[in-house]
Amino acid sequence: MDDTRELVLDVLMEVLEKGAYSHQVIRDVLDKYNYSEGRDKAFVKRMAEGTLERLIQIDYILNQFSKVPVSKMKPLIRNLLRMSVYQMLFMDSIPERAVCNEAVKLAGKRGFRGLSGFVNGVLRNIARKKEEIVYPDKELEPERYMSVSYSMPLWLVEMWISAYGRENTSRMLEGLLKEHPVTVRLCEDIGGERKEAWLARLKQEGVETEQHPYLANAYRLLHTEGVRNLPGFEEGYFAVQDVSSMLAVEISGAGKGSLLPEESGADEGIPVRKPSGQSTGNGYWKPEDGGIVAVDVCASPGGKSLYMAEKLKGAGKVISRDLTEYKVSLIRDNIERMGCRNIEVQIHDAGILDESLVEQADILLADLPCSGLGVMGKKRDIKYKVTRESLTELAALQRKILDVVWQYVKPGGVLVYSTCTVNPGENQEIVEWFTANYPFEREDMSPFLPGALREVGREGWLQLLPGIHESDGFFLARLRRRQKDPGDHYGDTY
Repeated sequence: MDDTRELVLDVLMEVLEKGAYSHQVIRDVLDKYNYSEGRDKAFVKRMAEGTLERLIQIDYILNQFSKVPVSKMKPLIRNLLRMSVYQMLFMDSIPERAVCNEAVKLAGKRGFRGLSGFVNGVLRNIARKKEEIVYPDKELEPERYMSVSYSMPLWLVEMWISAYGRENTSRMLEGLLKEHPVTVRLCEDIGGERKEAWLARLKQEGVETEQHPYLANAYRLLHTEGVRNLPGFEEGYFAVQDVSSMLAVEISGAGKGSLLPEESGADEGIPVRKPSGQSTGNGYWKPEDGGIVAVDVCASPGGKSLYMAEKLKGAGKVISRDLTEYKVSLIRDNIERMGCRNIEVQIHDAGILDESLVEQADILLADLPCSGLGVMGKKRDIKYKVTRESLTELAALQRKILDVVWQYVKPGGVLVYSTCTVNPGENQEIVEWFTANYPFEREDMSPFLPGALREVGREGWLQLLPGIHESDGFFLARLRRRQKDPGDHYGDTY
């Protein structure tokens, strides 16, 4: 690349001054310079993501050493200083003198030669006195100390302490700042020699792999700045998918014949469909039944739909929906690459009832729009965009969508509610509201969970927390629709 630092500055300007989403901007930059050395791409990615991740702490430091508050600086200058402070404090391999010199040159190149002395003075002052930086008192102001030290808005720190306690909140904040390797789901039919050959090819490319402790077909990929050029991607060997998202499909029981209510009389309430497709008379899927119908109402980019289709194989189909042509195109692209054929993709607003789908779904996946607070380790700017008001608005939207989509579930069918957030107002409180007003009950999902999570899944819901669990922050609930009683009326309250 011609100038990696200038690219980082451009990323920060797009994200912090124009409101663009960091993961999209960084991905586009890396794709554009795909021909560049991996070392340069890694440098851009680390500096851009790291500056965003540590923004509150960096601004706190800058305000100690600059006579001009960060909020009053020229946008380009404040972002140039931010990325330079990140280099000095968090990238040990870069000499401080080089950081200062490069910042001064870049200020001049971008039309701010008159402020190069200011840039140089602030950075050299920080370099000389970085051991004298004063942070909030850990004992007297613990919440503010955590906010600055972990670069998390104070109101979110306070909310998490109220919900999860100080110790768990500290672990969550530490977890969000750790490296987050890419997690992929290896297709279940890629086994034996093909899997070993794939792993060997990745190793040759310098990519280290780790099998995930929760699921055997999930792998973490280390030392990679992108997956599109990795062996097996174009061939459809794997999909990028966090294990938390995979668990949403696992707890649905897809492919395990587990859609029957426990009172069906099947052993342990978890009947297994025979490979031959023959019915035992116990309610198993039969070819003449038309197969299991799974509906994914907010599906883009399609990870859960694809995994669901893979689980069902010839035993059913998936109806995969989202709001816009763009979102649906992402699902189609992944379907084409993965070679999946038992998915029907549709554009549909989940908040509008589709009469043709009422009581047609054996499984309904409701991974609804949320604040995304559980994936801040991968999307660093979320914490600066979310507000208390937006959390309230999202909870209202979740209720509105659930008020519609529950009607698609057959009596006795399963609804999986999930979000990628750690906000109780979008998770446990939504499920409590839903089960109080609609004909659904929480159902033990421990039989479908890995051993490490089994006990905490017995209540019918599971809150995964970054830094505590081996996944993104994610919420899951397995809800069974009760059999119909004459005169039932639901959905009048939200």
